[in-house]
Amino acid sequence: MLFTCYLSSAQSSNGDVSSLPIDPKTNCYVRYYYYPNLEAYFDNLELVYHYKVNGQWEKAENLPTNYGGYSLFNKVRVNITDFDGEEPFQLLSIHKKMYPYNSKGRFSNPTTSTK
Repeated sequence: MLFTCYLSSAQSSNGDVSSLPIDPKTNCYVRYYYYPNLEAYFDNLELVYHYKVNGQWEKAENLPTNYGGYSLFNKVRVNITDFDGEEPFQLLSIHKKMYPYNSKGRFSNPTTSTK
């Protein structure tokens, strides 16, 4: 599978894309974290979450209350190194296959982080 990076030249009011690390293999900015158990993303540039509500993608600074007090620092997150455009959820089906979530919240994939 070949991933193409979409390098956005637009700068957010919350941050500058040049402040993000770049993955040396894909040459993409490491802009997003993916939370497999939530099927949600965090944007490190705009400092917002992307998540589904009633089948529609929303973005907000905080997760909604229906996530039940989920601790973002206590579970697995994945650095997304294959996309740095505006809508990471376009690759959700690919990320779900690459980073399947199990009930223990563990992966065998070495690119995951538990921070």
